Amino acid sequence: MSASRSSPPNLWALTVLSLLRERPMHPYEMQRQIQMRHKADVLALKRGSLYHAIERLLKSGEIEPVETTREGRRPERTVYRLTPEGEESLLDWLRGLVSRPVQEPSLFVAALTHVHQLTPDDAREQLMSRAIALEGGISALGAIIELVEATVGRVSVLELEYALAVARAELAWVRSVSEDLSTGRLVWNVDQLHTEWGQDGPDPVREAR
Repeated sequence: MSASRSSPPNLWALTVLSLLRERPMHPYEMQRQIQMRHKADVLALKRGSLYHAIERLLKSGEIEPVETTREGRRPERTVYRLTPEGEESLLDWLRGLVSRPVQEPSLFVAALTHVHQLTPDDAREQLMSRAIALEGGISALGAIIELVEATVGRVSVLELEYALAVARAELAWVRSVSEDLSTGRLVWNVDQLHTEWGQDGPDPVREAR
């Protein structure tokens, strides 16, 4: 088993393997393809991490250099290709990621865990601001899907379709909670919760003895 498949998948490594399964490429071409297909919009790929992923995949034997070329005064460019081990890693990763639901950490979920620290009016105001931001993102994402799908086909925008569906569901939920806060169906008192939840409860360690 390769090093990659024995550890959680790295999004840059997954992207590199997927691109190189199409054809050999140099890093600049990989970046161009990512930008053209708007992959970075959903994957939140950090700039500069591409070369780190390439180095790791080279060490694990999942990709290998084909040739190094230079055009005029431009820096040398190394073309890489997928190895059989890399193809096996890619397909194993994808099968696992597609078939097994995983609850991933979310900053929004973390914030909701502590939203009682805000007053209901403050929480409603922030949720309304989030709804406005979500509406803008949904509009922009829809335009990107139309553009990319017309260029390279629907299979290349499935992750964008999923992101759009999630954003729409989140917007509907945020609006419903905002409405509950507006009508008083959802209400809390910060000071009262501090008093109730801040009281010392039974010691679970001592009771277990």
